[in-house]
Amino acid sequence: MIEEKVILVNELDEQIGVMPKMEAHEKALLHRAFSVFIFNDKNELMLQQRSIDKYHSPGLWTNTCCSHQRDGEKNIEAGKRRLQEEMGFVTELEESISFIYKAPFDNGLTEHEYDHVLLGKYNGEPIINPDEVASWKWMSLEDVKVDMSLHPDMYTEWFKVIFDKFYEHINITS
Repeated sequence: MIEEKVILVNELDEQIGVMPKMEAHEKALLHRAFSVFIFNDKNELMLQQRSIDKYHSPGLWTNTCCSHQRDGEKNIEAGKRRLQEEMGFVTELEESISFIYKAPFDNGLTEHEYDHVLLGKYNGEPIINPDEVASWKWMSLEDVKVDMSLHPDMYTEWFKVIFDKFYEHINITS
């Protein structure tokens, strides 16, 4: 299996190289990523529970899907690809905000990402890839906010950052 590579970037999101994904996480180097947020017509967010076999944040709840762009791949294109790979459907996406975050994990790896948030609408049920996703559910943003404050250890670090700092950008009814 060919190891996935990530796009190394500077703080202006300008590409400065590519590197194997695990090496970038071991060295905590800033790289490009994306987080997809899918809402239904009731303005509920589709959450996924990460597979228990994931190398970091296994079994935690997070946004609909997330990953890394491939070299030469645009954000929307990458989001649609990964949405299909993880959740088994594709829908139109639009770019929202982007931000940099850094989160070390217990296994010695660190996520240091320039994360692009992508928003979309969908009303069906996903066909989850069990290698990537353990479960899924729809939740209102208010219910997520309350549950996250009561059970922060059940959610991924990047999802908590997005909710804490950028709630108004993902709340598409605002």
